[in-house]
Amino acid sequence: MTRLGRLGTGIGWRPEIAEAVEHMPGVDWVEAVSENLCPGHLPESLRRLRERGVTVVPHGVSLGLGGADRPDESRLAALAERAEMLGAPLVTEHIAFVRAGGALTASPSLEAGHLLPVPRTRDALDVLCENVRIAQAALPVPLAVENIAALLCWPGEEMTEGQFLYDLADRTGVRLLIDVANLHTNHVNRGEDPAKALDELPVEAIAYVHVAGGVERDGVWHDSHAHPVPRPVLDILADLVSRVTPPGVLLERDENFPEPGELERELAAIRGTLEGAGATVGVKGAGAAESEPSPEPAASDPTAPALTCPPAAGPDLVSAPDPDPASTPVPVPDPDPASAPDPGLAPARQRLALAQAALLSALVAGTPVPEGFDRVRTGVQARALTAKRADVVAKVAAELPELLGDGYRAAFLGYAQGRPLTGGYRRDALDFAEHLLLAGHPRDARTRRQLRDWWLERSGPAPRSQRPRARLARATRRVLLRH
Repeated sequence: MTRLGRLGTGIGWRPEIAEAVEHMPGVDWVEAVSENLCPGHLPESLRRLRERGVTVVPHGVSLGLGGADRPDESRLAALAERAEMLGAPLVTEHIAFVRAGGALTASPSLEAGHLLPVPRTRDALDVLCENVRIAQAALPVPLAVENIAALLCWPGEEMTEGQFLYDLADRTGVRLLIDVANLHTNHVNRGEDPAKALDELPVEAIAYVHVAGGVERDGVWHDSHAHPVPRPVLDILADLVSRVTPPGVLLERDENFPEPGELERELAAIRGTLEGAGATVGVKGAGAAESEPSPEPAASDPTAPALTCPPAAGPDLVSAPDPDPASTPVPVPDPDPASAPDPGLAPARQRLALAQAALLSALVAGTPVPEGFDRVRTGVQARALTAKRADVVAKVAAELPELLGDGYRAAFLGYAQGRPLTGGYRRDALDFAEHLLLAGHPRDARTRRQLRDWWLERSGPAPRSQRPRARLARATRRVLLRH
């Protein structure tokens, strides 16, 4: 049986605020997006934090445990590798699906580029439970899974969110990362009562808590992680802490980063909420009643997986910091080692696959909205996915908005209509540039030449091969693009 200590008060580590986080007082731990970390290339800021004894928890965003397919072995191996590299006490992921289609539906594979809600049905729960068990068996540390924010309601749901999470934890022993900002989002967007959700949750399974900000536009709450934490989110945190002392609480911020002083004030507001409810999670190592077990930490809900890792240079593991002797160890159930496929789940997987593929196709490929879904909300979600895709491509390929200037966004949104994300954001950036060039854009000859050179540099062999066949292929692409 694994035993874990308390985490305390933390903040999501992001490269943009790395220096601020290093110098921020009272930060007991951080979490980093797993997909942004490369073995052998741990950012110096995270190295220094770990050397000071600050716990770093990897937070995955691309596993898609709520999808119809069994978890991808390579993604699981990558998550396990990050956990070992960081000496993390646990890893976290989301109760969501992020891709659909493929072999189970005999249709093209589609990527959402976002965390999408799973239907709260028995089929979806059965599939999710097996996927969680597979992940638990593959990971070297305990797993905690996070509730997500949603704009959409699935038709024909059979359980509330609290009931769904309770059954998941009961059947698998998995810990829960509860995001109180997501409970607020679902309250605004789906009319779900946060207090009722907390009533139904197995609070003893909580690993830790996420707190984040958002913004309301046209009656829809967007879980942006780019705005200050609002009072209603802190009120939900206070309600949760009145029921159980969570092992840790973490502030998330992924965009529109404020000055360090504002982040410190938000952390102070979180600590004030905890103290007002009589909790002691803000003090690392503070004890708690035995009836309130301390599960594991979790990670932040990043806007998207960053794709800027340098190539790995071989293993470069950092030794784990010594455990805090003042921490209160808490028992965590060992995961179920049974990860063999359950043949009885095949029909449920296929039913779930068809439903998820139909929804995702409507969101990213312009196919009809499946029966039972709110068409207006589906449209809002589709536009949000496209806007997010444009934002991520602008980060992955920063030269594109620089070359195209104010015309980048409109051009990308036009390109994305009916062209779903299929091969990741790097591929998307190249396909977008190729689309513009073949259409004779940009009109300015100098800018078009710069864009063509950028595309040629990245779409061919790297570094450019001098072999005759490669040179011929490169020349052919140039000729085609001129026309």
